[in-house]
Amino acid sequence: MDVQAEKLTLIQWLADLEDIEILQKIISLKKSKEEDWWSELNAEERSEIEIGIDQADKGEVISHSDAMAKYKKWL
Repeated sequence: MDVQAEKLTLIQWLADLEDIEILQKIISLKKSKEEDWWSELNAEERSEIEIGIDQADKGEVISHSDAMAKYKKWL
């Protein structure tokens, strides 16, 4: 499949399209693909991630090897 040729065919078809329902479905599909995973998280998950980012920004991190050594007995 030649992706560029398929895109051009689709562009031509879309340019000639008059059906508003199909256009709305295409727009809806486009929007659904653009949604950020962040918006799918609940407030608690977002808060935990923000805490982790804040800790990393402050340098409050440990190396992977240190973490592995610390938790080795549970792995």
